[in-house]
Amino acid sequence: MRNIKMYLQFDGSRYAGWQRLGDDDNTIQGKLETLLRKMTSEEVNVIGCSRTDKGVHAKALVCNFFTNSDMTIDAIESYINRYLPDDIVVYNLLEEDERFHSRYNAKSKLYRYTIDNNKYQDVFTRKFTSHVPKKLNIDLMQKAANELVGTFDFAAFTTMKSKKKSSIRTIMNINILKESNYIYIDFEGDGFLHNMIRIITGTLVRVGKEEISPKDVKSILEAGDRSIAGPMIEAKGLCLIEVRY
Repeated sequence: MRNIKMYLQFDGSRYAGWQRLGDDDNTIQGKLETLLRKMTSEEVNVIGCSRTDKGVHAKALVCNFFTNSDMTIDAIESYINRYLPDDIVVYNLLEEDERFHSRYNAKSKLYRYTIDNNKYQDVFTRKFTSHVPKKLNIDLMQKAANELVGTFDFAAFTTMKSKKKSSIRTIMNINILKESNYIYIDFEGDGFLHNMIRIITGTLVRVGKEEISPKDVKSILEAGDRSIAGPMIEAKGLCLIEVRY
């Protein structure tokens, strides 16, 4: 069978996340699989590099699927984009080796969380940013973020309920940049737990408001207690930027 690799971007505002939920087609995976089944007359399973949550966006999500179809790559790309909703676009397709797996072969993922730190929210960016009107101390936020770089048990920063799954992950970098009252928090890691980035960001916002200190963040990490970490910030400010192989 042919193994087709796809790069896509989507506005996740009206979707329940990446992963198909039963018969619910209101997911990115569900939309793609429904379309590909019609195109190929086959049962198609689209494998995604990451299970983005409800309301989260992607600039470069990678996925793959297997098919016996003899359609050309150009024909497949044209068909998909013709029938996909306007808020989902597949911008590159190519054939991969049969062993390629979009999730298992990924070495790291880069996400960006965007905060609108203006007094009033910009109506033109409101779907892709979280509005925090109080001015944030970026230096303190970066110091706190540095405490989370490395390989740790991130149990304090996830809503994952299963105790059987490991909550150990590696964060390679967290970089915080402010431009024109927009704050960009870039996370690169080998993988992220359920709601992990949003909870870390909510905690960093507390540091930025000077409600807690960078040392408190280290203590929260070491305690492994979700109840003492910051609130989970809303999904709409989060975007998958790149997957590195």
